[in-house]
Amino acid sequence: MKAVYIKEHGGVDVLEYGDLPEPNPSPVQVKIRVKACGINRLDVFTRAGVRGMRMDLTNPHILGGDVAGEVVGIGSEVKHVKLGDRVVVNPRITCGQCRYCISGAQELCVSPIGLGSTVNGGYAEYVCVPSVNTVSLPEGLSYEEAAALPTVFMPSWNMLIRRANLQPWETVLVLSASSGVGSAAIQVAKNVIGSTVIATTSSQDKADKATALGADRVIVYSKEDIKSRVKEFTNGRGVDVVVDHVGSDFWPAASASLAPGGRYGICGVTSGYTAELQMGMLFIRNQTVFGVFMGRQEELRQIVELVSRGTMRGVVDQTFPLQQASEAHKAMESLGFFGKLILTIP
Repeated sequence: MKAVYIKEHGGVDVLEYGDLPEPNPSPVQVKIRVKACGINRLDVFTRAGVRGMRMDLTNPHILGGDVAGEVVGIGSEVKHVKLGDRVVVNPRITCGQCRYCISGAQELCVSPIGLGSTVNGGYAEYVCVPSVNTVSLPEGLSYEEAAALPTVFMPSWNMLIRRANLQPWETVLVLSASSGVGSAAIQVAKNVIGSTVIATTSSQDKADKATALGADRVIVYSKEDIKSRVKEFTNGRGVDVVVDHVGSDFWPAASASLAPGGRYGICGVTSGYTAELQMGMLFIRNQTVFGVFMGRQEELRQIVELVSRGTMRGVVDQTFPLQQASEAHKAMESLGFFGKLILTIP
C-alpha cells in the first residue's frame, strides 16, 4: 500500500512517500480503506521526536490519528461493524480492562495507545483499528469533514460539557480560535450549550472567521490586551470557563481573567509546559484548574450526530493529497490556517 512514514526524526524532509505492507486486522479489529486523515500538532511532535514523542524507529512509522474511511476487512470477533460501513475513528485506543475502562471512564485508561503516535496510523491507504473505536458516518457527512472531528471536538466536549459543566448563562474564553480545538470549542459552547463566547486570535481575518463560527466577542491579541478586554466585555467579573490548549504563553492573562468560581481547562501545551500558579487566589476565589485528554467513545458518537444535524461542523481549512504530507506539515508549522488541515487518499 502507499503510505507516508518516517524512519528517523527530524524536519519535514524525513516524511517519505512509498510502499509498505498492508496491515491485517486482528480478531477484534477492522481494516479501513482510509479516505481522509486529519493532521494534528501531535503528528509534528512525533515526526520531530520532541515533547516526549521520540521513538526508536526500528521499523518505518506511519503518522496520523484522525482517520475516516470505509471498512474493507473485519476480524473474526467483530459483531457490530460490517463491510462497506463509512466510519470515523477515535484515535485513543484504550485497554478495556483497567478499573477506569471498566467503569466507563476510558479517558483515564492506564495503558492507552495512540493511533499514529504509538502505533501506525492513517497516513496510508489502509489502517487497522479496534472495531469499538469506530463510529458510523451518515451519508451526508464527507470523509474530509469527519476526519476534522475527533482530536479537536472530543476534548472540547469533555472539557466544556462534562468537566466544566458550562451553563447557558455563563461566559467562556476560548484561546486561539483559529486552531482545531479553538474552532471546535466555540461551536460546542455556542451551538450546543448556548453560552456567551469570547475568543482570542492573532489577526482580524481570523477574528472574522471566529465570529462567523459563533464567537460573540473576539480579542486580537497581537493588538489588544486579553485581560483588560475580558474585564471590559464582562463588566469586570471575568469568565466562568477558560479553554486552553496553548499552554504557558497565555496562562498569565487567561488565568487572571477567570471569575470567582471559574474553571480553567487545559487540553494542550503547544507553547510550553510550565506556568506560575498563584495558589492563594485559587482558593480565595474558589477556582478550579483541570486537565482533559480526549474523551469517551460515546461522546464521539454524539459529536457525529450533531454534526450530521448541522448543529456543528468540522472546519477544514485546506486538503492535501497523501503524497504532499510534507507540504501539509509546513502549513501546520506556519500557523496561517483556520481549523483543520486534512490529507486525502483517493
